[in-house]
Amino acid sequence: MPGSLTGRKALVTGGSRGIGAAIAEHLRAEGAAVSVTGAGPRTQVSNGCLYYAVDFTNDVATERFSAELAGWDLDILVNNAGINAIAPFEELPTADFDRIQQVNVRAPFLLCRAVLPAMRRKGWGRIVNITSVFGKISKELRAAYSASKFALDGMTVALAAEVARNGVLANCVAPGVIDTDLTRQILGETGVAALVAQIPIRRLGTADEVARLVAWLVGPENTYLTGQNIAIDGGFTRV
Repeated sequence: MPGSLTGRKALVTGGSRGIGAAIAEHLRAEGAAVSVTGAGPRTQVSNGCLYYAVDFTNDVATERFSAELAGWDLDILVNNAGINAIAPFEELPTADFDRIQQVNVRAPFLLCRAVLPAMRRKGWGRIVNITSVFGKISKELRAAYSASKFALDGMTVALAAEVARNGVLANCVAPGVIDTDLTRQILGETGVAALVAQIPIRRLGTADEVARLVAWLVGPENTYLTGQNIAIDGGFTRV
C-alpha cells in the first residue's frame, strides 16, 4: 500500500546490503523516512536513506549510537544487523562467541531500549528483530549463532508482553536460506544446491520476500500480531 507509512520514521540496522537494503527500500516505498546503519564508513545518502556507520562489535560505539537514537522519536525499528561464525563446538573461539552475542543480541537490546520511551509516549510503535531459522532449529557448527538467535527471540517475546498495552508491537522474522551474494559466496553452488534439495519449495528465498513480510508487520494492517517469530523459509523448518 504505497504511502501507508508516510510520516513514520524508521531505522534499519545492517541496511546497506542484502536483506537490510531490501527492507529499507520497501519502507521508503511506503513513504517512511528511513535511516540505515552499516559497518563501513559512508557519508552520502543511499537510495534516499540516511546512512550511519556503527560498529556493533564496539560496545562504546553501540552505546553512543543508542544514546543518540533515544532522541530520534522513531516509529519503526528493524534490528537486522548480524554476524555469524561456523565452527565445531570445541574449536569455537570464546572471542568469536562473545562478538556474535555483542552484535546479534546486545546491540538489539540497547536499540530497543532506546526507542521505547518515544513509542510508548505516542502509543504506537513497531519493532522487528531479524532472527534466523537457526533460531528456531539448529544444526552442527552453529552453536554461537543459534545461541544468539534463540536469545533474540526470547528477548522479543518478553518485550512484546511488556509493551503491547502501549500500542507497541514487537516480532521476529526468521529468514531461511536467502539468495544473496554472501550466501552464494559462503556456500558455493554445490552447497546452495544441497540446501535447495532440503527446502520443500525447492528454491532459495529472496531478500524482497523477507522485506515484504517485514513491511507488513510494521505497517498499519498489523494491529494484533505481536510476540511471534515468523519463519519465512519455504517450509524448511516444518519438514
